[in-house]
Amino acid sequence: MSEQESISTIVSLARKRALQLAALPNEEKDKLLAAISQKIQNNRDEIALANRKDIDAASDLVAKGELSQALANRLNLSDDKIDQLSAYLDSVLKLDDPIGKIQYEVTLDDGLELSRVSCPIGVLAIIFESRPEVVIQVSALCLKSGNAVILKGGSEALHSNRILFSLISSVLKDFGLEGAVGMIETRGHVSDLLKHDKQIDLIIPRGSNSFVKYIQDNTRIPVLGHSSGICHLFVHNNCDNKKAVEITLDAKLDYPSACNAIETLLIDRELEDDILREILSALESKKVELKGCSKTVDHANRWNIKVQAASDEDWSVEYGDLVLSIKIVDSVDEAIDHINQYGSHHTDTIVTEDQKIADAFFERVDSACVFHNASTRFSDGFVFGLGAEVGISTNKTHARGPVGLEGLVIYKYLLKGKGHIKAPFSGKNPKPFLHKIH
Repeated sequence: MSEQESISTIVSLARKRALQLAALPNEEKDKLLAAISQKIQNNRDEIALANRKDIDAASDLVAKGELSQALANRLNLSDDKIDQLSAYLDSVLKLDDPIGKIQYEVTLDDGLELSRVSCPIGVLAIIFESRPEVVIQVSALCLKSGNAVILKGGSEALHSNRILFSLISSVLKDFGLEGAVGMIETRGHVSDLLKHDKQIDLIIPRGSNSFVKYIQDNTRIPVLGHSSGICHLFVHNNCDNKKAVEITLDAKLDYPSACNAIETLLIDRELEDDILREILSALESKKVELKGCSKTVDHANRWNIKVQAASDEDWSVEYGDLVLSIKIVDSVDEAIDHINQYGSHHTDTIVTEDQKIADAFFERVDSACVFHNASTRFSDGFVFGLGAEVGISTNKTHARGPVGLEGLVIYKYLLKGKGHIKAPFSGKNPKPFLHKIH
């Protein structure tokens, strides 16, 4: 079988399974997720062994300069993370079934009832890098929402992805749903996948700017997602210093390679001789490479803190590592303008005790997630109670921010009549519609 034929087979089977999943009772979907959760726990050693192969190979690539340490860090499936895989599944199965929810009901005429109900999107393709836990997160959300999915993980996580996929596939086979989750592995597979716009309903790419743009430019399939996570933290002059320091450190250090870690810190100029030194010292002690505007550099030199001069490009970079750009701004207006100009509309936060300033920040920052006195690291589907997430969208379409179950459903209109025809409602003296909303 040729590569093209194999991809066509995967896609065609996914389309067939999508129709089955759309009609699958919620109880069956939950049993399916529970079975996958148990399968993971029963095969912990196999998962760890496969993951170790990826970690060892990644270490060699990092040493050769062929893989960033940030990407390598995302590979590890520790004991705690294996437990988290089951936790993702368990949390998703506890969520309400998103399918068949009545969103809108209206009586058009006596006996002519129109309703709008939620339904699955159909077949999704989700392309991601590094984190093998995405295989479980995405599969759980897609199966719960009645969607079939085709996965493509990064080659650096090949062994981990394969073992997780094989465990899911074995459970699906037991349920008569083999192929509801598919997997492809090469760039050639991706290129061919992009041609299947008649059978794939949505692509969600998770990766670099250039990668997402490549997907967008080479397919007619709708694309949902974000290309980068350039997140900001603005420390306003009316802030609690302790909160400002702790939130800054958490937002940068908790998981530096995550897309919701901050890449730029904005400091109100009234705090130049107050909290700036404390924050810079704390970051330096944690081995964070600091880049700053000219004012920041001047202050750092006086305090004997190493800060490199930031270039114009630094304000638009997702470092994904222990690197942070810092800029002193004259006002909340300048901070908001900077965020809207250089940010990726992902997640941005303000630290202030002034509620009016916080409200203005909420209203004017054009991002999917906007926070007040909280770390950007809370921007996550699992944290939001969505069970997990297939990704974070900075689009302004049907889904924005962490995309969980509600972002994986669409709707259809159902019309129930009693032999009604349209003719009486057209032409001269047409019969009026009641349009009685329930």
